[in-house]
Amino acid sequence: MSINPAMASAARPGDGYDDAQLLADEELYSSHGDTVHYVDPPKIFHGCNGSYMYDGAGIPYLDLQMWYSACNFGYANPRLNDALKRQIDTLPQVASQYLHPTRIELAKTIAQDAEAKFGRKGRVHFNVGGAQAIEDSLKIVRNASNGKSLMFAFEGGYHGRTLGASAITSSYRYRRRFGHFGERAMFIPFPYPFRRPKGMTPEEYSDACVRQFERLFETEYNGVWDPKVSQAEYAAFYVEPIQGTGGYVIPPMNFFKDLKKVLDKYGILLVVDEIQMGFWRTGKLWSIEHFGVQPDVLVFGKALTNGLNPLSGLWAREELINPTVFPAGSTHSTFNSNPLGTALGLEVMRLGKDMDYERTVPLKGAHFLEGLRDLQKRHPEIGDVDGLGLALRAEICEADGFTPNRVLLDKMVDIGLAGDLRHNGKPIGLVLDVGGWYKNVITLAPSLDITHEEIDLAIALLDQLLTRAKASA
Repeated sequence: MSINPAMASAARPGDGYDDAQLLADEELYSSHGDTVHYVDPPKIFHGCNGSYMYDGAGIPYLDLQMWYSACNFGYANPRLNDALKRQIDTLPQVASQYLHPTRIELAKTIAQDAEAKFGRKGRVHFNVGGAQAIEDSLKIVRNASNGKSLMFAFEGGYHGRTLGASAITSSYRYRRRFGHFGERAMFIPFPYPFRRPKGMTPEEYSDACVRQFERLFETEYNGVWDPKVSQAEYAAFYVEPIQGTGGYVIPPMNFFKDLKKVLDKYGILLVVDEIQMGFWRTGKLWSIEHFGVQPDVLVFGKALTNGLNPLSGLWAREELINPTVFPAGSTHSTFNSNPLGTALGLEVMRLGKDMDYERTVPLKGAHFLEGLRDLQKRHPEIGDVDGLGLALRAEICEADGFTPNRVLLDKMVDIGLAGDLRHNGKPIGLVLDVGGWYKNVITLAPSLDITHEEIDLAIALLDQLLTRAKASA
């Protein structure tokens, strides 16, 4: 196992920071509205390398969520760090109304890849964060639909917390105090295989969800369709091929093909959100590739720069984004397509090909899923495990294996971040992310460069966590 505490030596207490003082200052001076405190007191990290974070005492924490998939390629990845350093010494800044080489090359690389895969010409548009790219996609959709502001989205879906993005995110909690602004969504059932109706196979449940959606168009009185002019009231359907914050829920493979037939029939655009699942998280550049459908718009972010720079973007087919229909200045941000970000994004695209993630990620994912299934045999509280590539889930339940058990998972998170698990007689921690409709799912998104040895360590640490958390219940 490649734990090297020496990597964090420069970030131990000698870095000049005292955690107690930092926490006191955070309480006084920081807004709590821009973060989430999963544990009390909040955890402070001082260093990182590969699959590990390090606290002020130099204790390593195996990270199985990698900044919500923003760091798919490991912390402090030398190749990507070097690309950033080179760009700093070449062209670190330039106003976004001017061009620079990597902006054009990155757009070309993504657009040509999309054309080869989806058979459609298109263009790439940049912004600075995933939610901002969702906002840009809403402008493209509204522009293409003569200003329609109604969208379809899924129950359990998450697209961000800006005003427009939160309007198509199925949690009212993100909208409650801010009202509605422009966009509104109708939330459609998502085929959640583990929690499907009794007596149905996952495929039958998928079929039922599609039929229920298509019924909205059956007559004018079903609510969304005017048969006299053959026009829908809704402009687009926003989807995550695999639900991210919703708990890494993987639908049956036939689902999106069947759904797309309905969308095409009634002129509804398909907007695919790849912010969490893009850049080989599932073993493909885009997770929608597993499902064999063509998006009209595809939104990306997070791992595009491995967390080293805020850069996001979208690809849209030519008819929606060409300069005639979406001219210069249609939407703009000071830092969009900044040269540090586009240089990193271009290097990420090259890295993915060189590292052959389409081959290695499915192999590592299968090894991890096998370990989770073995763990499930020893702990009936693991009600469900599933995965596609290195996007994996473990649903924590009561001993009946089905009733959601958020309390147990919260205890596991606390124990993991305490940093007092044991490996080879030394302390170690474990970083987990909590997701799911009931906040009872461990959403596992390790580094794509995680080793098989580190995967085995992860399973052993999860075993320790479960055992200790159940004992403290």
